[in-house]
Amino acid sequence: MSVLSGVLLAGLVLPVAGGIGLTAKSTAEGFDEIPDDFKTPPLTQATQIFDAKGGLIAKVYERDRTVLTADQMSPFMRHAQVDIEDARFYEHGAVDLKGVLRALSKNAESGTAAQGASTLTQQYVKNVNVEKAGDDKEAVQEAQRKTLGRKIQELKVAIRLEEELPKDQILTNYLNITFYGNGAYGVEAASQRYFSKSNKDLTIAEAATLAGLVQNPSQYDPKLHPQAAQKRRDTVIDKMVENKHITADQAKEAKAAPLGLRYKDPQNGCITAKAGMGFFCDYVRHVVKQDPAFGKSAEERKKLWDTGGLNIYTTLDPDKQAAAQKAVSDNVRVTDTVSAAATMVEPGTGKILAMAQTRPYGLATEKNQTVVNLNVDLAMGGGTGFQPGSTFKPIVAAAALEAGLSATQQYDSPHELPYPTMKTCEGTWKNEARPKTVVPNESASEKGPYQLKEAMARSVNTYFVQMEQEIGLCAVKQMANKFGITTKASGKPLEEVPSMALGVEEMSPLTMANVYATFAAEGTHCDPLAINKITTVDGKDVPVPAGHCEKAFSEDTARALNTILNGVTVDGTGAALNLDDDRQIAGKTGTSDHKKAAWFDGYTPQLATAVWLGGPAGGVEMRDITINGHHHGEVFGADGPGPIWQMAMNQALRGTPEQSLPMADIPDPAPKPDPSSTGTGTGSPTTTPTGRQH
Repeated sequence: MSVLSGVLLAGLVLPVAGGIGLTAKSTAEGFDEIPDDFKTPPLTQATQIFDAKGGLIAKVYERDRTVLTADQMSPFMRHAQVDIEDARFYEHGAVDLKGVLRALSKNAESGTAAQGASTLTQQYVKNVNVEKAGDDKEAVQEAQRKTLGRKIQELKVAIRLEEELPKDQILTNYLNITFYGNGAYGVEAASQRYFSKSNKDLTIAEAATLAGLVQNPSQYDPKLHPQAAQKRRDTVIDKMVENKHITADQAKEAKAAPLGLRYKDPQNGCITAKAGMGFFCDYVRHVVKQDPAFGKSAEERKKLWDTGGLNIYTTLDPDKQAAAQKAVSDNVRVTDTVSAAATMVEPGTGKILAMAQTRPYGLATEKNQTVVNLNVDLAMGGGTGFQPGSTFKPIVAAAALEAGLSATQQYDSPHELPYPTMKTCEGTWKNEARPKTVVPNESASEKGPYQLKEAMARSVNTYFVQMEQEIGLCAVKQMANKFGITTKASGKPLEEVPSMALGVEEMSPLTMANVYATFAAEGTHCDPLAINKITTVDGKDVPVPAGHCEKAFSEDTARALNTILNGVTVDGTGAALNLDDDRQIAGKTGTSDHKKAAWFDGYTPQLATAVWLGGPAGGVEMRDITINGHHHGEVFGADGPGPIWQMAMNQALRGTPEQSLPMADIPDPAPKPDPSSTGTGTGSPTTTPTGRQH
């Protein structure tokens, strides 16, 4: 009976059965290949991404769908869909023989195959095949192909479903999978798209409008073809009366109602995120697609993301995000030739609390939009990074202190110095250039001897090259690794070259914020963390990466570094960047060669922030430049990114308890001879031009 019915059904749609090219043998083989389980197909749903306070950042999906249970659906919706699609659904089995004969008669009278006889269950099976095909165009075409073999396959599955699932569940599944036009899959997405309300709240007229769409979502689109949609709606209402699901009076009232659309355009993807959160949203997407915690293979992780149906609760603090976004936007215009980016990280946890940049997230390049996240590495949706300049010097200092050098270590620190021979992890680096490559300090008057605290405050290049020579390049590289820096932002390996002490190897703001969070956490380094929790739409937990923290250096080293970096903000290059409440801070300025990037990275015990300023592609020399309407002869870390950092931190920390940094007692060096009498000194650190460093 099932085979006969399948042939009859196929004949309704394919009048010339002999032309389909299927033999009895191929039909039987197709019958054996039918999958057994269509009871719970993996429906693609929307994923929602939330900030740390539960606010929605964005909704992302391959297909906009929210799966409902039967009791979450409008009874009017359920009745309307059955009445217009398959009024005898609850009376017949997988095949409606009366419907087959009726369709045969109608088609014979008209001489066409205008009327089909597929039951709602068979339509559901077809939709599952289309859903399983995903974005594979050939598979979708195959799932929709009108052949005898395809009809028999669908019928076999329909028969099995009717044996294993109650009718109400089949109907529920059907209403969740069906396409209602305008990117809406399932009745909940359709209700939100056309009427901006949940399905359970639909009126009779609204439910009838949606039910009428299924036959031809384009032809009956109420937005584009309101008259056709209303006529189709009224046909559905008549069917509901005919099948005694509503009264004549209810029908009259429903027909008298206008379509009443409250259409809501699809809101899909990180591009819809507000308050500058689009870049962080995109970062979360990269985390899910790359972290092995979400699947052993790239294919598994992609499937998880594409299937969706997740509620992702992130670490992003909306208040700190607002502070960071306002700071970068108020200090750098979208139309400026340069851009700014800022990342905030919580010390001791690695939680990313804010991720902001001047240029908005989007595809409209004529509006200076971009989808390149300047805060992160290339692999995570960013660019190739920017030279961090002198903000890298504290890593060299950490390596030196861990190697046993004193916090009062002194070097002669001449004004300029040919790069000396240095030990690497695998050999020796030699300055073989002719003439030899020379490293200068910022000004001719900048020459030692200096101890570490003053050298950091003044950002003396030759001091840190001499320190690097004493401990070896390998020690610097290994310390960078402990900070989580195993590659450049581009993904290329770190190079063991003397200029690494001066920050010539490109890093991202997230990387540098995490470095300074390690200083704030007394030497405990934590991998960056973006996700707190993930649940499925039915409340099940999805395992997420656990925060990973380990000691990068000792607490003695941490206290010494806090003291040294606090000195930068007290009487060094960052002295102008104190906060409104005068709480204790520490940090470091940085400016790359040719002024193509400027940084200020700083912290308190509860918050670390890295701010970068420069050309988005790294090619803008910040000399004789106008930024935010103000002319700059040259841009340095203290006067470019510094005020952005200051504004962001003031707002982010307002009202929070003041905490002190654990400090060490580092004696100041003996006063230098009067430079007017010897010509070799430079005076106290307070005379150093603010921001003058590489």
